[in-house]
Amino acid sequence: MKRYFRSIPCLLLFLALGLAGCWDDTTNVGTLQFKNPVNIPPLLEPTIDNAGTKRFTLTMQSGTTEFFKGKDTPTWGINGSYLGPTIRVSRGDQVSFEVNNNLKETSTLHWHGMRLPAEMDGGPHQMIEAGETWKPHWTIDQPAATTWYHPHLHEKTALHVYRGIAGLFLIEDEESTKLPSDYGVDDIPIIIQDKLFQGNGSLSEKVNLEPFGLLGNQILINGTHDPYLKVTSSQIRFRLLNGSNARGYTIGFSDNRTFRLIGNDAGLLPEPVSIERLLLSPGERAEIVIEFKPGEETILRSFKGGDGILNGEFELIKIIADQQLANSPPLPKQITKEPPIEVPGQATERKFRLTTESKINGKKMDMYRIDQVIPAGSREIWVITNNGWDHNFHIHDAAFTILDKNGKAPPVYERGRKDTVFIPKGTTVRLAVDFGSYPDPDTPYMYHCHLLYHEDSGMMGQFVIVEPGTESQVSRQLPEGENDHGH
Repeated sequence: MKRYFRSIPCLLLFLALGLAGCWDDTTNVGTLQFKNPVNIPPLLEPTIDNAGTKRFTLTMQSGTTEFFKGKDTPTWGINGSYLGPTIRVSRGDQVSFEVNNNLKETSTLHWHGMRLPAEMDGGPHQMIEAGETWKPHWTIDQPAATTWYHPHLHEKTALHVYRGIAGLFLIEDEESTKLPSDYGVDDIPIIIQDKLFQGNGSLSEKVNLEPFGLLGNQILINGTHDPYLKVTSSQIRFRLLNGSNARGYTIGFSDNRTFRLIGNDAGLLPEPVSIERLLLSPGERAEIVIEFKPGEETILRSFKGGDGILNGEFELIKIIADQQLANSPPLPKQITKEPPIEVPGQATERKFRLTTESKINGKKMDMYRIDQVIPAGSREIWVITNNGWDHNFHIHDAAFTILDKNGKAPPVYERGRKDTVFIPKGTTVRLAVDFGSYPDPDTPYMYHCHLLYHEDSGMMGQFVIVEPGTESQVSRQLPEGENDHGH
């Protein structure tokens, strides 16, 4: 069977066979020299006004980036030619942004994993026209977590993210700072992306693997190809982000060492969990801590597994420990006291069905249709059944825990607070979802597959958060021509 399904007959055959995902045998194992020091995105320092608000400026722009020596690749970035700076704030901070669009086309900037008012969310309704500035502001009111930002323009998210607009948004609190927290030293961002380069160094933007979109055969870590990292402490915290459009990674190390998981998408775990592998689908994050001995080397890599397209086999980055390492303090036995997400006995249950046609409950995304109306501050059970290709599922302004997958407890690496979940074909997942407390019946949030080609093809729905008891008063139709811009 061919690796790539470009024709209708091949696609029909593939459907008839009922496979969970396309197998992609692309690999870079054994081909890298690990010759380039990995880029560490700089921390963006805010200005602080008289009211104590932290103010940040982000400029979306085009440029060129030299991923390969002597070849300039046209790219997009924020405050630079590729990717964006890391933003770091603390719980309770008031923040304000000036997001300048210096691109030649409309885009948006979404704060993935952030709990905030809908009009500040940066989804498809908060469009920023070329040459214009968007000024969102809110109060950071959620537990410590590794969140991120990226464009979310309807039908163009995949392309805008692929070109390079993405960055980390770190939230700290009193508990998280007891962990390795010296950014760039023992607290290291690891943004994993796959790219498909053409001979002249430019990025191919052509879909090459239906029905998943564009899969690359080269891996970038923080925008660095063929990277290595030198570490100087005995314990290193990696903040892992799968920033790819469709490819998944089963994370582990070349020497099969055990590492400790300390956080998922939406926050820290109650206590460290020792594991050897974890799967990250697009948009998911994980925080891990690895112990090193002086002078040793290992390779962070992705291992091939049993879930089709979401398990590429790649070497990601070599880690080289210095001959003398600073002794790190032991990890706390209890990382966070944040209580688990539990739902009341009579919680509302909502059901969602995912299909091969990029539909949710038989419908494609409609910018003017409200699909769900949710009372502010509620906790619900969402039951999502995947009858289609491999998918995952992300909910804006929400955190959840996975109750079960096909009636069984989720893998240990998925038992923390999350906002994105991988759902292979034939899987039903039940989520205990904690929703936000910013009522706005006129401005929707999104829920969608975070395989970006699926999202752009219509696999997305909209919900509004309203004052409890007013659900029946909310119109399920937004006026056309209104609420399309968040300026």
